[in-house]
Amino acid sequence: MSLNLFREETRSWLEDNCPKTIRTPMPSDEMPFPGRRATFKNPETKLWLDRMAEKGWTVPHWPKEYGGGGLDLEETQILREELERISARPALLGGMGVTMIGPALLEFGTEEQKKEHLTKICSGEIWWCQGYSEPNSGSDLASLQTRAVLDGDEYTINGSKIWTSGADKADWIYCLVRTDFDAPKHDGISFILFDIDQPGVSVKPIKLISGLSPFCETFFDDAKALRKNIIGEVNKGWTVAKRLLQYERTSIGGGVGGVTAKGSKQPKKTLSDIAVSRLGKNGGKLSDLGLRDDITRHLMDDKSFALTVHRNTEESQSTTAPTFSSSMFKLYGTEQNKKKYELLLRIAGTDLLGWEGDGFEKEDIDQTREWLRSKANSIEGGTTEVQYNIIAKRVLGLPD
Repeated sequence: MSLNLFREETRSWLEDNCPKTIRTPMPSDEMPFPGRRATFKNPETKLWLDRMAEKGWTVPHWPKEYGGGGLDLEETQILREELERISARPALLGGMGVTMIGPALLEFGTEEQKKEHLTKICSGEIWWCQGYSEPNSGSDLASLQTRAVLDGDEYTINGSKIWTSGADKADWIYCLVRTDFDAPKHDGISFILFDIDQPGVSVKPIKLISGLSPFCETFFDDAKALRKNIIGEVNKGWTVAKRLLQYERTSIGGGVGGVTAKGSKQPKKTLSDIAVSRLGKNGGKLSDLGLRDDITRHLMDDKSFALTVHRNTEESQSTTAPTFSSSMFKLYGTEQNKKKYELLLRIAGTDLLGWEGDGFEKEDIDQTREWLRSKANSIEGGTTEVQYNIIAKRVLGLPD
């Protein structure tokens, strides 16, 4: 099929199948979190998910046999453009299923594992969380101490994880456990999947100053996991874990996960628009010339970064595993995002320092929280300092 014909058919299908309410900005209480505990305030959100899943377009670049659409890079881009054209909300939030464990399963999973788990990600049946960090194992992740002991066809797991994002809403966890207790720390680690809706797993949300609890502590007390759900080889899970981190970093830094559309939120004003509205113009230009230069430089860097990510995706044909360049994207993308909010702070001044109260506009309060949240981007998925080390060793070939 020619690309022009594919675009015509895609546009026609979307016009016929995307409900009208799904073409409007998405309120925060209508976010389509999938999984066994999913609730849909707007019934058309579920209808949209089901239609897109049946079409294979929730994760269109995955193979059809695993619930995807089997689209190539150019077709996936056309679909994305057509979704943006009608301001369609995402049918399925990417989450860790689409952006992390799914790609890892495509690379390392057995045929049985792929058919069991990938199809449920595409349909929104199962929501995933990540069991990596522990109270004493963060950047030094390989020092983890959660233990898994084999008994027949299942493992008994004891230990705890921390910063397990969304564990209180998740159905399954992909988890790093120690299966050889005498091996060097990078050896003896296995990568295993299991259902967390069981008596041996307890989850405690970590309440933040914002009042939200996106992170959790997760405890395993004789939790059970089937032997068949080991991904890759027993005691060789570090290989899978490192690859998954590359997928995570690509996602954080600006890579491609499932198809989403910009209609999920109101189109945001650019830095230039915000600066002009707050500071005004002088002779047709922003009155603060120093700030004008910094905004221009930031916008140029943004465009260059977006083109670089796009070129890298094209060169890798989108479905192959990421390389250590993912650390460069993660590093640059998160630092660039932080710079954006620092510029917003310069523009808005004390208006962007409000947490609550009648003295601040809701838009300003939202931007304040986004500014504070941007700091976490340079920690999650490996800190900025960790990315510098990876780039030095694996990309530039510098000695340890």
